[in-house]
Amino acid sequence: MAEETTVLDKYGVDVGFKLTYERVITEEDINLFAKVSGDYNPVHLDESHAAKTFFKGRIAHGALSQAFLSATMAKLPGLVIFMSQSLKFMNPVRIGDTITAIAEVTSVRKDKGIVNMRNTCVNQKGDTVVEGEASVRIFEKPE
Repeated sequence: MAEETTVLDKYGVDVGFKLTYERVITEEDINLFAKVSGDYNPVHLDESHAAKTFFKGRIAHGALSQAFLSATMAKLPGLVIFMSQSLKFMNPVRIGDTITAIAEVTSVRKDKGIVNMRNTCVNQKGDTVVEGEASVRIFEKPE
């Protein structure tokens, strides 16, 4: 009996498969994210307020970096369905920072098309700003 090819085999997704997404953070990104998310925390939007905090200035929403990780994982081949994620926010992201989101496959469950990934965002200095793990399920794209 021939072994059945799984969706992960078809798309070449296995441990070590890595994807990235890079973006320079702008004031417009932060303002639009606040509008879409409804998160108007002044540490993100008001420089005079943010300057009085331990951040000493405005920072981007943590969920904005998470969204970059989501965009990265969405680049996997096939129909990608997000299942779960856990994150630690390690350092602030500021306007002008170049953030690189990295998603690397750490384990797979080929019979179900489930992929576990290490998630990391780093800035232009190489500092980790976000780290964590996520799981997605990959299905064949409908024709």
